[in-house]
Amino acid sequence: MAEVLKAEGLSKHFGGLVAVNRVSFQIQPFESVGIIGPNGSGKTTFFNLLTGLFPPTEGRIHFFGKDITGLAPNLRVLQGMVRTFQLVSVFNSLTVWENLVLSTLRFRKQSLSEWGFLFSPASGDSIREGCFEAMKAVGLEDHWRTLTSELSYGSKRMLEIGIALSLRPKLLLLDEPLSGLSDLEIVEVLQILHRIKKNLTLIIIEHKLSKIVNLVDRLSVMNEGSFICEGEPGRVLSDQKVRECYWGKGEMNLS
Repeated sequence: MAEVLKAEGLSKHFGGLVAVNRVSFQIQPFESVGIIGPNGSGKTTFFNLLTGLFPPTEGRIHFFGKDITGLAPNLRVLQGMVRTFQLVSVFNSLTVWENLVLSTLRFRKQSLSEWGFLFSPASGDSIREGCFEAMKAVGLEDHWRTLTSELSYGSKRMLEIGIALSLRPKLLLLDEPLSGLSDLEIVEVLQILHRIKKNLTLIIIEHKLSKIVNLVDRLSVMNEGSFICEGEPGRVLSDQKVRECYWGKGEMNLS
């Protein structure tokens, strides 16, 4: 079976700084992979390369066998690659429902032009059904008329994940989805992730290591722009290089 995503020799230079250094990475259909590493190790830059926010200095990216190295981020979404960000990105002035509808409309193929987006109907059955399914998946169906500004930070995170799901991703990339959440909210988000990972391929960046070891099939550890260890989560967390990488920076957080 062909890989969902394959990156070969991927690098990103910012002047003299090498943020990502000739990284190769692949993920299989319906696999869940966690990317961990100290702050500043290049994890988010790597995500930005995969999703098209940064052009690579060198290397190639293939998505379901197609070279997408030069493809714009919005076109990658249309191909089925969807991501979230470290800081929650939702529209606080809109309701939960409006956030979902707006995002769904924006990435329908017929809505790519500005005029097509402005005049697309928001009441179609497929739009309603897709938005409701996504809202139900993250437990926000009782808050569909609530202004997003009135939600807790954890609920905003769940809405962001719901928006991502409404785009029907084949590959979902989550950048620190547990950051800033209470213990109860972390449990709720993890329950959502355990449910949805059965139907898609998942890559997650996370610092709360103990929270994802039972979620992912594989851990990839990044340090100084390169992967230093990959494999089954328990084995990776016991690896001497990984432990030195964290302990040397005082960041080993297993909570």
